[in-house]
Amino acid sequence: MFPDHTPESAPPAARPTMAATAKKFGHVPAAVARMATSPELLNGFLKLNAIFEATTLPALEREVVIMTVAARNGCHVCVAMHTASLEGLSAAPELVTALRAQAPLPSARLEALRRFASTVMDTTGDVPPASLAAFVEAGFTPRNALEVVLGIGTYTVSTYANRLIQAPLDEAFAAHAWDPETVGASR
Repeated sequence: MFPDHTPESAPPAARPTMAATAKKFGHVPAAVARMATSPELLNGFLKLNAIFEATTLPALEREVVIMTVAARNGCHVCVAMHTASLEGLSAAPELVTALRAQAPLPSARLEALRRFASTVMDTTGDVPPASLAAFVEAGFTPRNALEVVLGIGTYTVSTYANRLIQAPLDEAFAAHAWDPETVGASR
């Protein structure tokens, strides 16, 4: 139902994005090839991702948000890809392991971020004042709180789409394979 499009076979509105992705990565990841079935979804996700990357949250903190969403939503593709991203940031192995296991993080600040992102998802944004206060007390700002919401929205699109299209894991990320069933992620 969701074919692995090429830049030549994709709907015309997805072709420039696919060509740019192929140029950036040297190939078109399977998830992108299948998401191209809807140029609106593919282009929308990539635009949202670029906006999220431009927030005031540093790269490591953005990755904590992404991994929190990806693991919670059981997206094996996102967890594997962002495990590689974390390694590229020289993240501590203990941090990566904890994020993949949906376990408390070894850094108090990053754990506050993970807990806040989880609370936002658990409450669909109706965060209790004490949870928001704990987030701010960990050194984050009200702006950061809204940036977390942006990250959650961005990666909800990605994780839901990847699961719907049954995106396979690209060989480039096979070393970081992750099975949501082994950590009790919701299905």
